[in-house]
Amino acid sequence: MAVAFDNHIHLRKDGRFLEAVKDFKKAGGTHFVLCQYPMPELVIRTNSYNVCYMETLKMAKEIRGETNVSVFVTVGPYPADYLKLKEKLGRAKAIELMKKGMDEAADLCKEGTCIGIGEIGRPHFPVDEVTIEDSNEILRYGMQKAVEVDVPVVLHTESTTPEQCKELVEMGRKVGLSSDKIVKHFAPALIKRDENFGLMPSVLASKKNIVESLKKGTRFMMETDYIDDPRGPGAVLGPKTVPRLTKKLLDDGVMTEVQAYEIHVKNPQKTYGISLEE
Repeated sequence: MAVAFDNHIHLRKDGRFLEAVKDFKKAGGTHFVLCQYPMPELVIRTNSYNVCYMETLKMAKEIRGETNVSVFVTVGPYPADYLKLKEKLGRAKAIELMKKGMDEAADLCKEGTCIGIGEIGRPHFPVDEVTIEDSNEILRYGMQKAVEVDVPVVLHTESTTPEQCKELVEMGRKVGLSSDKIVKHFAPALIKRDENFGLMPSVLASKKNIVESLKKGTRFMMETDYIDDPRGPGAVLGPKTVPRLTKKLLDDGVMTEVQAYEIHVKNPQKTYGISLEE
């Protein structure tokens, strides 16, 4: 296994940060996507998402300087930010700020600094109808920006179902976003096209999820959604999980080298338009 790619990791300067990356590397990890961590208080204070994005890009630069791990970055206004922004600034200003955050994310993608807009979407917990409507409006806008700069979106939503996948793919289609440029973060083993309608599942890397996914095919990526929160160390899954689980499945004959290559190299390269050095 030359490449081990984790599609969704969060890091914090006040968390384990570089130690978490070193754990990833020690377990055999080679490449990962650093996804923007929610910083709503900073957005409210600065009236912009750009300062948050710069903090994330600084972390990526430090990782590259201190480790031999390849890190790619996605940025975007976290969906649940809407609630805090609305509470502090009002509904109209919340929508305006989050759309501006999409613009700022798209600019970074256009210049090649970031590889996608995300995670964006809807809150993952029950909310009122107005919040859903406004979140969908912001999401559609983000999808439009992704089309303009030819990058994928990384979606954070409520629990994933086939019906929801169909809805999200249709939302993208209406603004010209190809289904394979819609990455569904925190996905279960919905691998077949009749289950996910062509979006790219980023499957949470529990053994159960990955084994079930492999029975259906290899059109998925693996993620830990590591949060790096000092209050809950190891959540959602620890940084060693993806490389360690992949090696275990290879050793046990559950995953083949060809399957590992498709999941860890071909799928990320096609989805993000990146090159993964082996």
